[in-house]
This record gives sequence, C-alpha cells and structure tokens, in this order.
Amino acid sequence: MFKNILLIIVFSLFSFTLKAQEPLLLSLKGDFTQGGLVIGQATKGSKVTFEDTDLELTPDGYFVFGLHRDMPDTATLTVTNGDSKEVQKLFVRKRDYNIERIDGLPPSKVNPMKPEVLKRIRKEGALVAEARKNTSKDEFFMQDFIWPAEGRLSGFYGSQRVLNGEPKRPHYGVDVAAPTGTEVVAPADGTVRLAYDDMFYSGGTLIIDHGYGVSSTFIHLNSIDVENGQKVKQGDKIATIGETGRATGPHLDWRINWYSSRLDPQLLVPPFQHDK
Repeated sequence: MFKNILLIIVFSLFSFTLKAQEPLLLSLKGDFTQGGLVIGQATKGSKVTFEDTDLELTPDGYFVFGLHRDMPDTATLTVTNGDSKEVQKLFVRKRDYNIERIDGLPPSKVNPMKPEVLKRIRKEGALVAEARKNTSKDEFFMQDFIWPAEGRLSGFYGSQRVLNGEPKRPHYGVDVAAPTGTEVVAPADGTVRLAYDDMFYSGGTLIIDHGYGVSSTFIHLNSIDVENGQKVKQGDKIATIGETGRATGPHLDWRINWYSSRLDPQLLVPPFQHDK
C-alpha cells in the first residue's frame, strides 16, 4: 500500500515538472523595430502582458501588439499560466527618421489655428479615437496585408518637420500619390468603424477594424464607397484617392494603428512594385 502511495506521489511530482517545463510562449513573429506589428501565440488560458498592458488572446492563444514610433530599445513580454511564468525581453531596433528643420517663419505660419478650428479638430479627433477603440474579436490582423492603392510613394512613416524650433506632429502613414479618383481597396478583411466625408486635417476619412486593436486609416479621400458597420473583404473597393483636407496634391495617406499606437504600414506589405 505504501509503495503505491509513493508511486503516486513520485508520478505527481514528475507530471508537475513536465508541465512546468512546457513553454508558455509558443511563438513570436513580426518586425521588431519602431513602427512594427508583432503577432504571438501562447498556451491557451495564459495571461499575456506587454509592458503594462494586458493583451487579449484569441481562442487559439494568438495575440498582437505594436511598437510605436519612439519605442525604447527594449520591451518586456510576460506570460503567466497558473504557477508558471515566462518573461521575455524584446530588443527593438531604432530607426532614423527624416527630420526637416525650417526656421525664420512668421508665428502665424507655425500655429495659425483659430479657437473655432481647434474645437472642430478636437471633436473630430475624439471621433477617430472612439472608432479605433471600437474593435472586434475578428482575427483579420493575421492576414498577409496588400497595398491599398497603386501610384508613387511620396511620404513615409516617421518623418517630421520642426518649425522655428517647434517639433510638429510626425507623419504616421505612408503616402501613395496618384490621380484623383484612383481606386483604393481594403488591404485586409475588416469592419468599417468610421466613414467621414470632411475632416479638417484629413478630409475624407475611413477607418477599418481588422480585430484585436489593429485598424487601417485612409485619409484625403475623394469618395468613400462603404459605410459604418459594413464588412469588407481584402481587395474590395472602399474609396478613391483625393486631395481633401490639408493636402498639397492627390494622394492616399494609409495608416496602421494598434489601438492608439501608430505603426508603419510598409512593414506589413511586400516591397512596393508600382512606383510610377
């Protein structure tokens, strides 16, 4: 009898040891650079924390997070499951951005906004923020993204102007210059969260939710061919290129967000093949 009890105890200890040695973090893939999107998978039932943010997991244990423009060179990912815990230090590659400095400008050219304009900008900014928060549990963020338009690359993620020593907001998208009316398609499946014809800065503005906080934003649109709540498939026509809002010529400004973190769309798509 005592031998049987001893065998059960030994077996139980052996089983616990095996379980503790099983990896909680199964995989990580993506671009570990500022502006990158990272997709991972953990053991089902785990709790995953990126820095101080608890991540939502799909039923199969997949999760996603983004590395914003000014991300430090290290970050921490923690996975816990019961009494087991795994901590992984992530190394983030820093990037050199195109910074343009212009001095000697009249103050009115640096901060020209009137109070009524600022009120409008804040209102529209709140609409965009709410649209990006309204995210689904769709797993379309795991698709291979495609370019939403053809043309010439004319603007890049992370670039910034410094006017009279005052840093202005960086450019958070990739610009594709093409004639007004050029077709814009969905880069991945998703749900339309915002379709707005005329915002002060961005003009015709469209936001598509790809799930778990990942969204695409398309701005300066001439026309929008979808509506709030509509489901779209990758490759569907969703809009046309324009020069609405504050734009100096017809182009598509395409942006990718993970919630409020602004990421680089070019890191999600193949090399651009339509430079004209």
